[in-house]
Amino acid sequence: MKPVALTGITACVFDAYGTLFDVSSVARGAQDALGDRWQALSDLWRTKQLQYTWLRGLGGHHADFWQVTGDALDFAMGTLGIQDDELRARLMDLYLRIAAYPEVPAMLAELKARGIKLAILSNGTPQMLAAAVANSGIAEYFDAVLSVEEVGVFKPHPGVYGMAPQRLGVSKEQICFLSSNGWDAFAAKAFGFRVLWCNRFGQMPERLPGTPDGEITDLSMLPARLAR
Repeated sequence: MKPVALTGITACVFDAYGTLFDVSSVARGAQDALGDRWQALSDLWRTKQLQYTWLRGLGGHHADFWQVTGDALDFAMGTLGIQDDELRARLMDLYLRIAAYPEVPAMLAELKARGIKLAILSNGTPQMLAAAVANSGIAEYFDAVLSVEEVGVFKPHPGVYGMAPQRLGVSKEQICFLSSNGWDAFAAKAFGFRVLWCNRFGQMPERLPGTPDGEITDLSMLPARLAR
């Protein structure tokens, strides 16, 4: 995708996990117990976590993201032959203390100084998001932290994306949405947001409706992509 400068943006809305917060930091934080299996656990945990949100949504069996995260961890640990209740509890606690990517605080501070409204829109529960934001010291920057629990369905349901313009009091065309998850970025664009895909991991573009307006590789690049 060619670099673009988005015009008319008055709000930036961020996905949380994988975009603002480093999902791999959770299992890496227990590397002393997991050894060289930490990456395999991290990848399988994340994959199954997302699968369960989609499958529950399609089946009409909603459960909050904390339960989904625990269920996905149980699957990942079982697959890798890890049976350790204390380690499971430790990993779930680490999820509440998930680390933000290094560039996040300075990026948020710059956008806030420009007068841009900032929000999180996430599958996470309100409690999970509050803990992550507080742990990273970035709570002061956000005008809203929005959880799918308000609508009772996970992304990419349009009802989730619809919370952002309603809460922020702006049109969806004035919102720049950021996600590291390709499926999320494409779905948000199909909803009507302006979208920059934060493609941290060099993923291939999705074969889905809604090609994002542009692509960045980390969030430090975001301010330069918003026309003043």
